[in-house]
Formats: sequence, C-alpha cells, structure tokens
Amino acid sequence: MTRAVLGIIGGSGIYDLPGLEDVRDEVIESPWGKPSSTLRRGTIAGLPIVFLSRHDKGHRLSPSDINYRANIDVLKRAGVTDLITLSACGSFKEELPPGTFVLVDQFVDRTYKRESSFFGAGCVAHVSMAHPVSPRLRIHLAAAAEAEGISIVRGGTYLCMEGPQFSSYAESITYKNQGYSVIGMTNMPEAKLAREAEICYASVAMVTDFDCWHPDHDAVTVQDIVRVLTSNAEKAKSLVARFAQEFPREHEPCPIGSDRALDNAILTAPEARDPELLKKLDAVAGRILKA
Repeated sequence: MTRAVLGIIGGSGIYDLPGLEDVRDEVIESPWGKPSSTLRRGTIAGLPIVFLSRHDKGHRLSPSDINYRANIDVLKRAGVTDLITLSACGSFKEELPPGTFVLVDQFVDRTYKRESSFFGAGCVAHVSMAHPVSPRLRIHLAAAAEAEGISIVRGGTYLCMEGPQFSSYAESITYKNQGYSVIGMTNMPEAKLAREAEICYASVAMVTDFDCWHPDHDAVTVQDIVRVLTSNAEKAKSLVARFAQEFPREHEPCPIGSDRALDNAILTAPEARDPELLKKLDAVAGRILKA
C-alpha cells in the first residue's frame, strides 16, 4: 500500500497550522505558475502533513487571484494522497447558523474567471465529478469532530460563486430556493483539479454568517465575519489535530475511485498528444501517462 500523506489547505482565517512537529518550509516549483504560498511540511502523531495557505499569510490573494492549478500541482508533487480543505462560507439555511461546520458532499460551480482543468488542447481528459468528495475522508472527519465535541453537519451542497463581492439579494434568494446549503468562493475549481490529480478530496465548510437572504445579515461586513472566523479557526485546528491522530497511516483506496480518476479519462490518442503539455502533466497524470 501507499503511505498516506495528508494535505491541508487553510482558507480565510487559517494561515498556519500550529501543532506540527519537525516543521520545515519547502518551495516546490510548478509548471502551472506560482502557488498561493510556501508549503509547510511537518508531522502530527507521525503522520506526514503538508499545509498550504490558500490566501497566503495576511490574506494577500482574493478568491479570483488564486492559482488553483499550481496549488494542487505542488501538493501532488509533495506526495499528498488525501486532501482536506477548510473554507469560510455563508449559509442558506436557518439550521446552519454561524459557527456551524458542514461536511459538504456536493458542489455547484458558478465561477467564470478561473482555469478549471489541467487538460486541454493536446491532451483531452474528462473525469467524473458525480461524487466530488471522498466518502472515506468524510467518515474520518465526522469521527474526529465527534471526538472533539465539535458540532458538524454531514452532507450539504456548496455553491461556489466568483466573488470577490458578496451575493446580491436576488442571487441569494435564488440559491436558497434551489435548496443549496452554503455559499463560498474557493472550493471550485479546487475540487475538480484535485480529482484530475487523483487526490482524494474533502472540504469542511465553516459558516461565518447567513447570506444576505436573511434579514439580520443583509448588510454583513468583513468585521462581522472576522469575529466568527477567529472562533471557527480554533475549532478547525483541533479538528485537524484529532483527524491526523486517528487517520490511517497507509492510504486507503477510495471507494468512489478518486485516486484512480484518470484510468479511463484521457481521450487523446498517444500520437496526437502535445509533448509540451505532457511535460506539465508529469506530476498530475504521470501514473497514467507513463503506463
């Protein structure tokens, strides 16, 4: 079996991961450009951890400015097999108030400015996104939350908007009436790219506010959100620590095939593939291209 290496992407409010042992920073170059931040390597209870700050320290990058392809590529090059992301979000449901953690299992992508695939002209591939979250990771996260006494909701749909502006009232009402659970700006195309890179993926959506459909949150400010972010960040760090302590040290095969997503995904004939694109795909698709 393959040794498990746990990747953690920290979103708004989570710019470092205290509790890591044997910590060292590492710069990994990517053919897809510059990632959000330096990778921070370490261990928790002997489990290898690779942490990446999605917005960089000081929250330097807006959701639209993040190089999602470079982020996933460097995590793949660092050996990450399983990826947990921590993301601030707004809520569409009264039963998901600020402070709630949601283990999302579905996504709706409403972004439009971002590169959403490693593949394209010269090497075409289509991976399944029917079930974008690894159920095995969700089970381990739920168990860790229970052990830490953190209230967590299993299941929900995350609507990813482009931003950086918050929703209009009409948008918020529309999404709420569609039955979506939460709204954020960063989980897409991140989840799509993780699937293409054959990394098992799960996201913890941390509610900071009700979206503007709610009469008490129709004029939410960054200051309001930051107050909840601070509390959520402390809970997230304890969740990650517990998760890492209990997580299997050998990578468990994904029951929905996240870790073998490219097995039947590439359509371009070998003789028609672009050599320059193949060089860039050496980490993401090396397993299947070498075969």
